Amino acid sequence: MKKMPFIYGKSSDSLNFTDRKDETKRLERNFKSLVNTTIISPRRWGKTSLVENVVEKIRTENKDIKVCVLDIFNVRDENEFYEHFAKGILKGTSNRWEEMAENAKAFLSHLLPKITFSPDAHAEISFGVNWGALQKSPDEILDLPQTIAKAKNIKVIVCIDEFQSIGDFSESLAFQRKLRSHWQHHHNVAYCLYGSKRTMLLDIFSNASMPFYKFGDIMFLEKISNKNWGEFIKKRFEDTGKKITIDQAEYLAQLVDNHSYYVQQLAQQSWLRTKTSCSKTIIDESLQSIKNQLSLLFVGQIETMTATQINFLKAVLDGETAFSSQENLQKYRLGSSANLKNIKNALISREIIDISANKVEILDPIFKLWLTEDYFANT
Repeated sequence: MKKMPFIYGKSSDSLNFTDRKDETKRLERNFKSLVNTTIISPRRWGKTSLVENVVEKIRTENKDIKVCVLDIFNVRDENEFYEHFAKGILKGTSNRWEEMAENAKAFLSHLLPKITFSPDAHAEISFGVNWGALQKSPDEILDLPQTIAKAKNIKVIVCIDEFQSIGDFSESLAFQRKLRSHWQHHHNVAYCLYGSKRTMLLDIFSNASMPFYKFGDIMFLEKISNKNWGEFIKKRFEDTGKKITIDQAEYLAQLVDNHSYYVQQLAQQSWLRTKTSCSKTIIDESLQSIKNQLSLLFVGQIETMTATQINFLKAVLDGETAFSSQENLQKYRLGSSANLKNIKNALISREIIDISANKVEILDPIFKLWLTEDYFANT
C-alpha cells in the first residue's frame, strides 16, 4: 500500500509540512540570534510541527547550537518540573550517552546523577536526591542551560511544549517569577515556549502584571491560507499517482475552515476513497464520515454544557454579534448581560470558542458542522 501522503494527530515532518514560510524564517532567525520566543494559537494549528521543523533545520545546519525539546504536559508540580527540565537539558546538549553522563556529573554532581539503560538501549537519567529538598535551592537546575552553554562555548535553545501547565502548579505565580529571574540572565540561551491552551498562554505572556510579560518575541500563528492548502493537497495527491484539481483541493480545505488538523484528516480520507481522480462527492462523503465518527464525542461535550452555553452557541451560528442586546438575550434565553460574560469565559476556558477583535468563533469546524447539521437541526 502506498505511504499515506497526509499526516494528522502527530507533528508533521518536512515532507508533510506546508507553508509557514514566514513563521519558519522568523523562528529560525530568533533561534540563531538567541531571541526568546512565545508561540500562541488555538490547538491543532501546527505549533509543534513548526517548532520541530525549525529544530531539525537548526540541528542539521548549526553544530554549535544545541536544541533541547521538552513536553511538560504531564508535569504536575514544581519538583517534577526541575527533574524533567534537568533531564531534558542534559539529553539535548549531549551527542551520546557518555557525554550525557559526563555532563551530569560535571554540572549536577551534588544531585548524585545515575545513568541507566532500558531494554531498547536508551539511556535514562535518575538522581539520588530528595527533590522536595531541592526546591529550597533550585538555582543549579534552572541555570543548567547557561552553565553548559558557557562551559562548552555553544548556544542552547530550550523549547518547552505545553508551557501553560505551569499555571496549574501550586504557587504558580511565585514559580513563574523564579523562572523569569533566572532565564532573563541567560545570554547564551534562548527559550521557545508554546502550548495548546491559547487563553492561558495569553495571560502568562500578554498580561502586564505577570512575570513573563515582554519576555521575548510573541508569534501569533494564523491559519494557513486556502491557496497554500490547495497547492499542498494537489501536490501530495500527484506525488502518489492520484489526481485532484486545484479547485477541489481548495474546496476541501475551505470545508474545514483551513484548520490544519482537519485539512490533513479530510485530505487523507478523501485520498483513501480516491482510486485515480478525486471528486467533490468523494470530499463531501469523507467529511460526513469524519463528522459521524466524532458525533459521540460531540454529544459528550454538549452534555457537560449548561443550557445558556448551548443557547449562546446557537446565537453564534446564527451570525449574531450583539449578544448583550435585550432582543438577543430574550431570543436565545441567555439570562442577564452579566451572565453573558460568564458564558463566554466558560466556553473560552474549555477552548470551544475564541474571541478576537470582538468576533466570536467556534474553534472546532467539525463540531460547528455537527451543531448546524445534526444537533440544532434536530432540536
